[in-house]
Amino acid sequence: MALPKWVTPNRQNCLVSIFVKSRGFCVYGHPNCAIPEHYYEVYIENLIKDWIADDRAQDNALWEAERKTLHRTADRHYPLRGQFSGVSKDIFLDNQPIYYLVGLGISGLTFKPFAKVRIASSYVNLYIDLGDTLHEVSKSKRRKAIRYGKPLPQEVEREIAQAIRLAVRHYRS
Repeated sequence: MALPKWVTPNRQNCLVSIFVKSRGFCVYGHPNCAIPEHYYEVYIENLIKDWIADDRAQDNALWEAERKTLHRTADRHYPLRGQFSGVSKDIFLDNQPIYYLVGLGISGLTFKPFAKVRIASSYVNLYIDLGDTLHEVSKSKRRKAIRYGKPLPQEVEREIAQAIRLAVRHYRS
């Protein structure tokens, strides 16, 4: 059976020394003491309650200090909320792609395929004409790729990525 958390060697020595001094009677040494709180059993019960409260307060203080330390560090990789720290901002910007492909579609005016692309770290959307890049793919695969985001053959994906890269580079320059 495990001992309670409040039981430490110093506290055990304290209880033993109180018992030896009082011989199990009044801890203040009064002969024929009429105050029940002065007797050993009641006195140590209150003393143990105080020790338990002290341990709880110490644990809460340690937890609060640890929480403050964890939330105070400025080198988190990504902020949970609020502003970026200097280090996390650099890490995020280094790992961020130049653009995000939002989706593919067919223009209602020209009936040619296009890609909707969002430029990273901005609200700008580019609509990039893909020309004849999807011409090699069957009509069914084109529709599935556009409607449901199904993958296209690798060489077609490379051609689309190259066309998007060129358009984004042209936009940024």
